[in-house]
Amino acid sequence: MTSIGGAASAGMVDWNLAVATATRLVRPGPEVSRDEARAVVAELRRHAESSEEHVRSFTRMATDAGRDTPVLVVDRAGWVRANVAGFRELLKPLLDKMQDRRGGGPGNAMLGAVGGKVTGVELGMLLSFLASRVLGQYETFAPPSRDLPAAPDGGGRLLLVAPNIVHVERELDVDPHDFRLWVCLHEETHRTQFTAVPWLRDHLEGEIQSFLAETDVDPMTVLERLREAASSLAGNGRAEEDDEGGRSIVELVQTPAQREVLGRLTAVMSLLEGHADFVMDGVGPAVVPSVAEIREKFKERRAKGASRLDLALRKLLGLDAKLRQYRDGERFVRAVVEQVGMDGFNRVWTSPNTLPTKAEIARPADWVARVHRKAES
Repeated sequence: MTSIGGAASAGMVDWNLAVATATRLVRPGPEVSRDEARAVVAELRRHAESSEEHVRSFTRMATDAGRDTPVLVVDRAGWVRANVAGFRELLKPLLDKMQDRRGGGPGNAMLGAVGGKVTGVELGMLLSFLASRVLGQYETFAPPSRDLPAAPDGGGRLLLVAPNIVHVERELDVDPHDFRLWVCLHEETHRTQFTAVPWLRDHLEGEIQSFLAETDVDPMTVLERLREAASSLAGNGRAEEDDEGGRSIVELVQTPAQREVLGRLTAVMSLLEGHADFVMDGVGPAVVPSVAEIREKFKERRAKGASRLDLALRKLLGLDAKLRQYRDGERFVRAVVEQVGMDGFNRVWTSPNTLPTKAEIARPADWVARVHRKAES
């Protein structure tokens, strides 16, 4: 296995051990025959290709044809490898900063090596939990590798996690062909967002790096959050705490400056997730015959989670915020489209200045007033 950690950041997290731990612990996928597995992969590729035209037509967003973002149908281990590579890319500045803060010396070097392995194991445990739950993902900051290609110049890649899609379609007892296309429509919308809006990736990366640059926290505090999450996975008493109690990893590392950045990031992520849900529902009736049944069953599944363990981990990792982003963002997009139409909504992609604020996500009319009245005055 090729090393996927920089010299400094490798001391804080043993990335290779994280991959090894996650792939060893991740639960096996649903039972399928070899022929069925091939058929699922082929169908997902076809749906991803057909979704591109459906999404472009509905959103009226013209993508850059020269920006070739690959579609990868992966298993759970493939999803783990891709995400570890992405985490390593994004978190390297923060981990380097934490490494510098800890200082050098033989004693610290030894502690760092041990701590990096502990953190690698704990990160692997978390990834093994998440790897069985993600249906698809547009990887915005995907470094290319031989096994996991990405678009040139950091353009990203689209992942579809085949065993998870099969698992959920069976769990919900919905038409598998419709469900696979429905999932592809959501993920293709994310790919369209980034390929049609050239400045969006750099803007998002800049905001994330601003957030990380403002982090002023003892490394042990972050490691303790990881240990709490890993303890939840192990099933000890922390998993049974009221999910309204405690704070997420994200909340712990916020300074006042970070709270401002996080507010902007929350608004952008709400927009992107809500837009994908809106498009998925908008395109669905024309191309997915059973879309109403799928949507209703999936909303119920998303809302209740699988167990109290899920609820505890969602709180700790900040995943409950992601669920709100789907809901609040979709309401924003729907309200704006109702007021000013799709072309009017698409002004949101003009520049970072036309993105909604966190307050405007909750009050779409304020965004319409700011962006449209300003443009018309």
